Amino acid sequence: MTDTAQGGASAPRVSDRYRWTQLVIGVICMVMIANLQYGWTFFVPDIQKKFGWDRAAIQWAFTLFVLFETWLVPIEGWFVDKYGPRVVIIFGGVLCAVGWVINGYADTLSGFYLGQVIAGIGAGAVYGTCVGNALKWFPDKRGLAAGITAAGFGAGSALTVAPIQAMIQNSGFQAAFINFGIGQGIIIVIMAFFLAAPLAGQVPAVVANANIIQTRRNYKPTEVLRQPIFWLMYFMFVIVGAGGLMITANLKPIAADFKIDNVPVTLMGVTMTVVTFAATIDRVLNGLTRPFFGWVSDNIGRENTMFIAFAMEGIGIYMLYLWGHDPVWFVLLSGFVFFAWGEIYSLFPSTCTDTFGAKFAATNAGLLYTAKGTAALLVPFANYLQQSHGSWDGVFLIAAGANILASVLAIAVLKPWRAGVVARAQIPEATAAKAA
Repeated sequence: MTDTAQGGASAPRVSDRYRWTQLVIGVICMVMIANLQYGWTFFVPDIQKKFGWDRAAIQWAFTLFVLFETWLVPIEGWFVDKYGPRVVIIFGGVLCAVGWVINGYADTLSGFYLGQVIAGIGAGAVYGTCVGNALKWFPDKRGLAAGITAAGFGAGSALTVAPIQAMIQNSGFQAAFINFGIGQGIIIVIMAFFLAAPLAGQVPAVVANANIIQTRRNYKPTEVLRQPIFWLMYFMFVIVGAGGLMITANLKPIAADFKIDNVPVTLMGVTMTVVTFAATIDRVLNGLTRPFFGWVSDNIGRENTMFIAFAMEGIGIYMLYLWGHDPVWFVLLSGFVFFAWGEIYSLFPSTCTDTFGAKFAATNAGLLYTAKGTAALLVPFANYLQQSHGSWDGVFLIAAGANILASVLAIAVLKPWRAGVVARAQIPEATAAKAA
């Protein structure tokens, strides 16, 4: 199996079955890193109980994880674009395991910070590689492919919600960190040996229709950073991402502050405590939304889909502010919020690649993905705001307003602006073709 980044070499068109196999391998890797972010909330109360540290101080570990998961992705993406995905995935899998093992032995805040930094670097290497590879293999279904891949990260921890909580309760959070960390890391390394990047000619041409605007020019990362429209997308990613990350990191603490975390809830004949039920539903919906809205965006356009999804999230967060103290509504509305939030991880990478080309997709999408790290900086401040006011009201209202703003920007500013950018990029190509 060739492990060569898309570039000068060429090969015959591969079958769709082979492309989908590559996508599935990437999804498995994404599932294995999902707990590093979405499982963290289950560890926070036990860490706080054992060591007595301030919750906001503990959550800086989560912020550091997201920062290093995102801000190094452009560098890791450069290695992927140049050398192929395999070596980067192996590197990431090893670091993911090492990071959680360090967490298992940590007895200081700095120890947890170090563990989360290392785990974040590893998770970013895996995440950026898998999403970038999906964008390259599926120019004809870019939103769907990015969504399915990102779904592995969003929903991948759903099946382990109960096992992680059970191990924390029965064996302690240290054992959960160590056992899950090693197991997940081993599977990532194994999967890496089956992953490859497409050669020129192996995949279909870019799509050309009225709803999906895709450039035929490949922008280098240095060129992308000079494009003002990139920074609009970056700003939108930050303000939408911050609300979801705040709830991800604080789902159990919020429920505990509402005094409903251990209240049993029965829905569709299934009974669980509020936190377990909410976390399970949230992860499933957070995964399903990525391919769903990715598929929608392949049909009605990226910005139109952003308008719908971001508005849904803003409304959902506001309703959670109004009705979240009720156990049933907390479960239902947190699921709705996650369904409306998770699609950013399919919409923004596909929009970025549509705008700036596929050749440097891993690096360019990685540059945009650093917005998630910037958004994570707001998570501890959400805790400080909650502590200073004694409630989560202000946090919910700010997050709801930010999503409504992003919804308007998508349809009123990003859509016409991006159409103009792509059209101008085609002019030199059209001129060259006419001259030939």
